[in-house]
Amino acid sequence: MKFTLSWLKDHLDTDEPVEKLADKLTTIGLEVESLDDKAKALAPFTIARVISAEKHPNADKLRVCMVDTGHGAAPVQVVCGAPNARGGLISVFSPPGSYIPGKNITLGVGTIRGVESHGMLCSAAELQISEDHDGIMELPADAPVGKGYAEWAGLGDPVFEINLTPNRPDCTGVHGIARDLAAADMGKFRDPAIKPVKGEFPCPVKLTVEDEKLCPGFALRLVRGVKNGRSPQWLQQRLTSIGLRPINALVDITNFMTYDRARPLHVFDAKKVKGNLTVRRARDGETLLALDGRTYTLDSGVCVIADDHGVESLAGIMGGEASGCDEGTTDVLIESALWNEINIAQTGRKLGINSDARYRFERGVDPAFMLPGLELATRLVMEMCGGAPSENIVAGNAFGDERVIDFPLSEVKRLAGIDVPLPQMRRILTHLGFIMAGSGPVMKVAIPSWRTDVHGKADIVEEIVRIVGVDQVPMTPFDRGEEPRKPVLSPMQLRTRRAKRALAAHGMLEAVTWSFIARPYAELFDRDPPVQAQANRRGHPELSLANPIAADMSDMRPSLLPGLVIAAQANVDRGFSDLALFEVGQVFTGDRPEDELIAASGIRHGFASSKGIGRHWSGSAPADAFDAKADALAVLAAAGAPMQALQIVPGGPTWLHPGRSGTIQIGPQNILGYFGELHPRALDALRADGPLMAFEVILDRIPAAKQKPTRAKPVLELSAFQPVSRDFAFIVDRAVKAGDIARAAQGVDKKLITEVTVFDVYEGKGIDDGKKSIAIAVIMQPREKTMTDEEIDAVGVKIVAEVSKKTGGVLRG
Repeated sequence: MKFTLSWLKDHLDTDEPVEKLADKLTTIGLEVESLDDKAKALAPFTIARVISAEKHPNADKLRVCMVDTGHGAAPVQVVCGAPNARGGLISVFSPPGSYIPGKNITLGVGTIRGVESHGMLCSAAELQISEDHDGIMELPADAPVGKGYAEWAGLGDPVFEINLTPNRPDCTGVHGIARDLAAADMGKFRDPAIKPVKGEFPCPVKLTVEDEKLCPGFALRLVRGVKNGRSPQWLQQRLTSIGLRPINALVDITNFMTYDRARPLHVFDAKKVKGNLTVRRARDGETLLALDGRTYTLDSGVCVIADDHGVESLAGIMGGEASGCDEGTTDVLIESALWNEINIAQTGRKLGINSDARYRFERGVDPAFMLPGLELATRLVMEMCGGAPSENIVAGNAFGDERVIDFPLSEVKRLAGIDVPLPQMRRILTHLGFIMAGSGPVMKVAIPSWRTDVHGKADIVEEIVRIVGVDQVPMTPFDRGEEPRKPVLSPMQLRTRRAKRALAAHGMLEAVTWSFIARPYAELFDRDPPVQAQANRRGHPELSLANPIAADMSDMRPSLLPGLVIAAQANVDRGFSDLALFEVGQVFTGDRPEDELIAASGIRHGFASSKGIGRHWSGSAPADAFDAKADALAVLAAAGAPMQALQIVPGGPTWLHPGRSGTIQIGPQNILGYFGELHPRALDALRADGPLMAFEVILDRIPAAKQKPTRAKPVLELSAFQPVSRDFAFIVDRAVKAGDIARAAQGVDKKLITEVTVFDVYEGKGIDDGKKSIAIAVIMQPREKTMTDEEIDAVGVKIVAEVSKKTGGVLRG
């Protein structure tokens, strides 16, 4: 909602500074999004006259202009590239040191192709007063040279833009905003009574309302003999100041009423209306060429105003072009009606129309202002266009229902915690249009017709508190009782946050991608086991959208990786090939609530390894599958997974390279995630450049942490004795996994053996075919005494025996 200071002062006597008014608007719930004071921004710009414009000696399209800036100053040399620069032109001059808002630069003295330029001649686009940038501004010949342009052009009127909540339809008009400011002691509210206009003859047009639920009230009047044309300068300036284009007087009056009084109206050219008017539901297949130039196909859910010829207007949303008013209009029908808010919203969404009328009607307009609004519009038409008015035709209820609430005065203290004296309550509510009766402790409060959002006692308390000031509400600690405080975040919320922090610490950047992907991608990344995926499984049909927003967003995503790959490729196409992206969000394996899972996924491309991103003189290596593995393990560790129980087995789903991927699991029944290099087939389907490393971890599948024992354990136990390290090399079958050997060695004595690592895997000369050598380093940490050689050898014998028993391995000689 936009309005100017002078417009506000039409309804509010105030001398308060602009900044104070803006602060007060935000304080009382009408948040000011912007305050545009062009007079202040354009203060350095002055009116100047071009004395001469000669061709630039070193450029064909430039001219060297001598400019008279006024006040007897010496002419200023300006290099200008505008095609309309010429001697005698009156334009706008910007001196060195001024800020050019349209170009976001601060002007200085410059040299252009060897010629100094001491300022600039400006276009309207450079001053941000229109989008015209074809040439410098051309002002009338009588414009005063040397005078400030903003002052001469009447731009010294600050423009407010407020962000309205849906419950304040009364403040979609300047009149309602002024009422709130007056209640907040910002001035005196002007609300003169609207005098009815006496009709000179009966209205010849008959009116029929077929469904009163769609149209609770309708008022109509004919004005004959009008002379339509350009609206007065004050009205044009009102509309242009808030970004509306003046059209003609009749249309401008309806736009003015919409913004001034929150009362949308419509005007029909009476000579273009065939017969009588009927408010009815549209018939399936009917069409209307609307005022926006588009043709809409209607159905029975749309409420319309029709004549004997057909549909003439979309009720409460937009009129039709066939009956629109133009400069040839001599007889005009003025309509002021009430419409069903839900039907207006449904129709607007169905047809994709966002009009100023819809914005107000779907929030609810003042029902009691239906007739006064018609009278005020009639008076404006007669003042600007002349004419003779008919009597009004009124159908339905023109006043709305009366609402009275029993309001206990103690509610303000109970709900808001502040003491507001009864006289102050009465003053606030009276200024807002409420009527209070009684002396307490329970008052009768009559709700004004324009406050359709007030329904109960709490709403009245809110009105009092927002005018008194929310900052007056005391800070009161919440009584939590004797019990300890419960965690604010759920375990899954904690996992999500920790996963994001861990991946960010690994040098990855967070991305947020669409939850919808194309069907081929959904089928490719189907979260079924690889065996089923290889059987050409066609995804989950229940995850296909009935009404997708785009053809390539037809299915709910079973994985985060397609969106990340597409985002990465968009960066690669723009030259940013070394990048690491991650996302934590929902994936979908079905249409049940339990089928929605939280995944943490990431990709690395180019030189974006976990050791550092980008090429460097000291050397770097491209990202590989082990970087994706490190990322996945970092997520699991941060999310609280039991790291000692994790198993990593080779291979993964079909969208990963079979020889460069792995699966992280806790047994074959609980697969936590995958990592590795994307399969070339997946890259080709996604139209992405490879190689590309990826991982995906399902946070929901991480087992819940076990309850910690009540007896606290030391955070770190340091032994006073020297650790012992022994190396073992085993000859095993090629199919044996190194992790099985490490676990077997660890299981000999979990308290003594603190670490087992694989440091060598060898196949080749000296090793039989089908066999391989795996070497492990075992660290033993004694805690009670230094180990003897015999004790160390005894542990070694047990390790060899356990590895041989579990894997069939033989100690390498």
